[in-house]
Amino acid sequence: MTVRVGIIGCGYVGLELARQLAGDHEVIGVRRSADGADAIEATGATAVRADLTEATDLAAVPDVDAVVFAASSGGRGPTAAERVYVDGLETVIEVFGGRDAPPERLIYTSSTGVYGDHNGGWVDETTEPTPTTEKTRVLLEAERVAREHAAAHGIDGQVVRFAGLYGPGRYRLQRYLDGPVTEGYLNMLHRDDAAGIVRFALEATEEPVLLAVDDEPVDKHDFADWLADECGVARPPKQSKAERLDGAALSEPAERRILTSKRCSNDRLGELGYEFSYPTYREGYRPAVEDYRNDA
Repeated sequence: MTVRVGIIGCGYVGLELARQLAGDHEVIGVRRSADGADAIEATGATAVRADLTEATDLAAVPDVDAVVFAASSGGRGPTAAERVYVDGLETVIEVFGGRDAPPERLIYTSSTGVYGDHNGGWVDETTEPTPTTEKTRVLLEAERVAREHAAAHGIDGQVVRFAGLYGPGRYRLQRYLDGPVTEGYLNMLHRDDAAGIVRFALEATEEPVLLAVDDEPVDKHDFADWLADECGVARPPKQSKAERLDGAALSEPAERRILTSKRCSNDRLGELGYEFSYPTYREGYRPAVEDYRNDA
C-alpha cells in the first residue's frame, strides 16, 4: 500500500531512505538549507525547507501518513542535542498531531549509545538503557518523547536504535590505518541498511523498539588489522584503554566513550525477517578498500 512519508531531518540516512522509498511511496523530505532541499529533490522526493524546531516552518509540510524523525544535532554537545532531539521532536509531534489528519506512525532514529557500558557484554531490545553521558541521556529522553508524547497525540511511536553508521563518505579508513587504535568493540551499521531497517519498520513491523546493527560486533584491533591487510599496508599500532587515557587531556564524556564497551545483538531483526545488504563490515567496507587500493 502506498503511503505518504515525511522524513524530518532528511540527511545522511534520510536521503538514502528517500531513494529506497521512491516509486513505492510518496516521500516528503524536510531540510533547512537550499543545498539540502536540492539533495532531497535529487532522490525523487518532494523537498520542503523548514526548521524542525519551528512550528511555523513545519506548517508548510503537507499531511503525511507516517513521520520519520532522522535529524542530527551535528555532533555538537548535549544542549544542541536537547534542542533538536527533545524540543524539536516535541514540536514535530505537536504540529502533526494537532492536524485534522494526523499521521498514524512516527519513527525516531536513536542510538545504541543509550545502553551505556556493559563491559563487553551483549545487549538487545530487552536490555535496560543506562546512558553514561549527558548526550546519551538526552537521546533516551527523546525516546520517551517519541513513545509517550506521540501516544498522547494519537500517534504510534517507534524507536530504531542505530549502531555506528558508516558508508559512502563516512568510511574513515585513514583513522584505522594510521592508528593508534584503542581496544574495544565496534558495533556498526551500513547507511543503506540503516535506511533499509527504517523502511522495514514502516512496512513490516510495529515493534516498539528495534536495535539496528549488523551481524558481527568486532574487536577494534581485529578490525584495524583486517582493514590493513585488505588495503595492503602495515598493520597499525594498538593501545589499551589505559594507555589511551594515560596523560591525555580528554573531557569526561570522551573518557566515558573510551571506557564504554558492549556488543549489540540483531537477533530480533533476524527473527522478524529483515535481510541485510551488508551483513558485516567485510561486505560493507569492500567498496572503500577497492577504492583505496586503486588509488595507491
